Amino acid sequence: MSWKKGLWLGLISSILASIACYIYSYLYTIAFYVDFSKVINLTSIISSCIIACLLMAVGYVVLIKWNGQRLIGWVNTVYSILSFASIVGVLSFNLPLDIESPEMFPGLAIPMHCFPVLSFLTIYPFFINRK
Repeated sequence: MSWKKGLWLGLISSILASIACYIYSYLYTIAFYVDFSKVINLTSIISSCIIACLLMAVGYVVLIKWNGQRLIGWVNTVYSILSFASIVGVLSFNLPLDIESPEMFPGLAIPMHCFPVLSFLTIYPFFINRK
């Protein structure tokens, strides 16, 4: 995989992950009448999705240039484990005292940690070099 393809993979998957996170955040806010916009806003959603997806894309490009397609399954497993391990940060996060219903925050933030990996692994097959 070339660096150009890897960059496009990261950007497209980050756009899809950002859209999914924003829609989930909007629906969660409406369904449960909570407002965590001081903590999770559109800028933080988009920036975290872009960073995560671009890092995954760089990892793929480096791995494919180094060892070909043989370790992709293991890298996918590592990405999934890291995605679920990042949930620990959400559970230990201290919210500001003026936010109502802080017990609802993990229900909003935890699923969002899976969206970048899901979008990346969904989009990746469209970028495979077929010979």
